[in-house]
Amino acid sequence: MTTQQLTPYPRQQLAAQPIGYWTGAAHREVVGRIRRELATESLTQPHWWILNHVAAAPAHWTRSALAAKLTRYDDQGIDFAEVFADLASRGWTTEDTTGTLTLTEAGEAGRVRAKERNLRAHEETHAGITEEEYVATLDVLRRVIANLGGDSDLPE
Repeated sequence: MTTQQLTPYPRQQLAAQPIGYWTGAAHREVVGRIRRELATESLTQPHWWILNHVAAAPAHWTRSALAAKLTRYDDQGIDFAEVFADLASRGWTTEDTTGTLTLTEAGEAGRVRAKERNLRAHEETHAGITEEEYVATLDVLRRVIANLGGDSDLPE
């Protein structure tokens, strides 16, 4: 994987750039790449979130509790009931008599395939960026969010 060379600009010119444009452009590229990878498995991000939460805490989540937790991350107006139904119809999740979700072997296999695709996207996204640069970028973005009264804590 090769990293694209950036056009050098004077520091002053970069400092005058609108952060809203650049955070939006980065969001579209990063999330778009992740969504394209997930789409190869006919998954959306909410599918991915559900699979990971259920895998991380077996026999813990119900549909309603998990939907309530994940809704804050949804930017597409996803109907979580449809996503839960889709995963169940694929045979990727089951529910016990109390409504608690569990991944099936097929669900775990699908989650692992999607994870491998997302890891490749993650590696491409981070190419040529040191850990120090990445952490500094996140700290700056967290400060911007906090300055505007938003929640700058790490997502759960």
